[in-house]
Amino acid sequence: MRIAIIGQSLFGQEVYSRLRKEGHQVVGVFTIPDKDGKADPLALEAEKDHVPVFKFPRWRLKGKALPEVVEQYKSLGAQLNVLPFCSQFIPMEVINAPEHGSIIYHPSLLPRHRGASAINWTLIHGDKKGGFTVFWADDGLDTGDILLQKECDVLPDDTVSSLYNRFLFPEGVNGMVEAVRLITEGKAPRIPQTEEGATYEGIQKKENAKINWDQPAEAIHNWIRGNDKVPGAWTEANGQMLTFFGSTLNDNGLVPEGDTLDIPGASQPGIITKVGLVLFGNDGKMLVVKNIQLEDGKMIPACHFFKSAESTTLELTEEELVTAETIRDAWQRILPNVAEIESSTDFFKSGAASVDVVRLIEEVKLQCNGLELENEDVYMATTFGDFIQMLIRKLRGEDGEEEQAIDYVGSKSCLLQKLGSTFLEKLADLMEEHQEELATIEAIDSGAVYTLALKTHVGMSIQTFRYFAGWCDKIQGTTIPINQARPNRNLTFTKKEPVGVCGIVIPWNYPLMMLSWKTAACLAAGNTLVIKPAQVTPLTALKFAELTVKAGIPKGVVNVLPGSGSLVGQRLSDHPDVRKIGFTGSTEIGKHIMKSCALSNVKKVSLELGGKSPLIIFADCDLSKAIQMGMSSVFFNKGENCIAAGRLFLENSIHDQFVQKVVEEVKKLKIGDPLDRATNHGPQNHHAHLQKLIEYCQKGVKEGATLVYGGKQVSRPGFFFEPTIFTNVEDHMFVAQEESFGPIMIISRFPDGDIDGVLQRANATEFGLASGVFTQNINKALYVSDKLQAGTVFINTYNKTDVAAPFGGFKQSGFGKDLGEAALNEYLKIKTVTFEY
Repeated sequence: MRIAIIGQSLFGQEVYSRLRKEGHQVVGVFTIPDKDGKADPLALEAEKDHVPVFKFPRWRLKGKALPEVVEQYKSLGAQLNVLPFCSQFIPMEVINAPEHGSIIYHPSLLPRHRGASAINWTLIHGDKKGGFTVFWADDGLDTGDILLQKECDVLPDDTVSSLYNRFLFPEGVNGMVEAVRLITEGKAPRIPQTEEGATYEGIQKKENAKINWDQPAEAIHNWIRGNDKVPGAWTEANGQMLTFFGSTLNDNGLVPEGDTLDIPGASQPGIITKVGLVLFGNDGKMLVVKNIQLEDGKMIPACHFFKSAESTTLELTEEELVTAETIRDAWQRILPNVAEIESSTDFFKSGAASVDVVRLIEEVKLQCNGLELENEDVYMATTFGDFIQMLIRKLRGEDGEEEQAIDYVGSKSCLLQKLGSTFLEKLADLMEEHQEELATIEAIDSGAVYTLALKTHVGMSIQTFRYFAGWCDKIQGTTIPINQARPNRNLTFTKKEPVGVCGIVIPWNYPLMMLSWKTAACLAAGNTLVIKPAQVTPLTALKFAELTVKAGIPKGVVNVLPGSGSLVGQRLSDHPDVRKIGFTGSTEIGKHIMKSCALSNVKKVSLELGGKSPLIIFADCDLSKAIQMGMSSVFFNKGENCIAAGRLFLENSIHDQFVQKVVEEVKKLKIGDPLDRATNHGPQNHHAHLQKLIEYCQKGVKEGATLVYGGKQVSRPGFFFEPTIFTNVEDHMFVAQEESFGPIMIISRFPDGDIDGVLQRANATEFGLASGVFTQNINKALYVSDKLQAGTVFINTYNKTDVAAPFGGFKQSGFGKDLGEAALNEYLKIKTVTFEY
């Protein structure tokens, strides 16, 4: 379809790009004139693609369309006008010109909040639902027929920016593309707007944003967040105009201590505390403001309001002076209309907009060894001199930030369930964008071969978040018929609700993947969580935490606490506010955690513990495949694999041939640097584990098992251990009963045809995590799979887990499931509601 884009901003740019990717022809882009010498992002993108760009300062004069403007527009022959974000008044001669008319995006659920400040008023009114409408454009009153609408929950602490960034922008772009698709297919509806519930509120301006203190705390909070960041809710206090940003409701009922701030008209004075400015409504309830903008435009943390300005100015070293000049050049590029950047040059008063904040942060990251600033850092140091002082303090590690005491385990639950799939999809996108970095970190931290880390450790982690993102809006209860008590009737239904705060304790063999398996389900179910990575492999968890911030997940929802299990893990198990522990690790520690969970507050717990998974290989198997998969079942990820085949049972008639071939193949494995793409087998995770494997093999030899190959450390620097093969292993031996968690193949024979006998031996263990069978006889395969006592049974394959398939053990291998729909139940509680009518 031939489309004309009329609009501006990054939103307009994204809609433009997506429509071109969909195969539509954009015949022209109509946007605003350059501001301070800078073109709008939509214009820049279109010019790059050699699409005609028009920058009309106006489309009409004294209420009448400008003929020359209309003529230029009509010359393009557009079949549809798409207005993704348009601040200009477009005359009806243009709106009605194309054969398919015009569609426009509006950031509210029309007919509610017609007008240009729709997002602000959605928050100011305390709406529980927000969203956007794509409608058939009218004469600018937002009353045209509706094409489609999408809604989302409005969170208690949402601001205009957070609501826009997490839903209205990404889903709005999708909605505009979907609308064009419906028009192309001839399926686009025209639903007349009802006047029921219709509202129109004027544009929010600074002079209208003064706070009315004679109302409840929640209404004041809504007013402040509805005006954050533009135009900013303000009051008069301490002899000047103060503008407030970053409001949250304080619902714990505890009045904090601090210095008082008298506010004319307020029911009580404000209190300057370590966490911000505490304000009161006329109902006695509280809210907290994080930042204050002073009358001169400078923004400060509210907790610093009564503190004097920095008494000393940093004296810069020669190297720091060079850095300052580099950043001065960056300011000059962003502010080309400013003749010279001086210490007093104000970033925003010189014409910078929010998009320029992002650009400045990227410039700093590029020029200052990856230093990542927050948007608020720029807002709080708006002059060049202040900005350089702030930047140098951060580079020196002396930025003066007070450590915030955040009780993470007391964070509010349910946020992610309300937010839906957007954040999890965004997180998956970021993980994919950083997949090579994550794989490198995983290889360095855990010893995983890079290629395996990229495909499995990272690849399956990304898949997991995408899978559970799809569950966010599908968590539902059931309606249950119950006995009726005449003459009244009853209705019973169930609701699935988040558990609350969850503790996730992950092992060192798959640091990122185990984190993802549990975290994705936990977040999709709507919980907040604290992740304790293994003490020896914390790095990908920390990188993951960084990506959650970039994905926009609110602070306090995902928290990472590295440290020892005896300290951090024990504290999580004991903490009365933690309502669920998800643990992967040894059976011994699992029992200890289960006991702590019971004694503390009877918290919910799921455990994926040790394994000694049997793999039974019958003579009627596809032998070449059994050899290949048998090796993988043991040596995959250096044997540091919870479902590794701990013991292979070979039918007598194929035993010798199998062993001979496996030894030949093992000798071909390249052991070495995990970052070398040709490496098959990397180092073991840490020194203590390497020593354990050496001792394990020594016990096997001492008890009489035959060491066919390996059994010792590789003679080179690093924790490298040879892939090892034991045969003639008897049932009573240590190596037949205990898990090695390393690349050690334990082989036992069984007589030909003795199916029940080998099953009895395979099940003679307290572990029951996984198992496997190789046979081409379907009846035998199904019979064996029925009899094996394990949470997972592989038939003619091994290690084949999938994000949609539940995973978990029997017996002392634990209980509860990761992955699949079943995993959600681990992080949900069911409430039954019965009423009579």
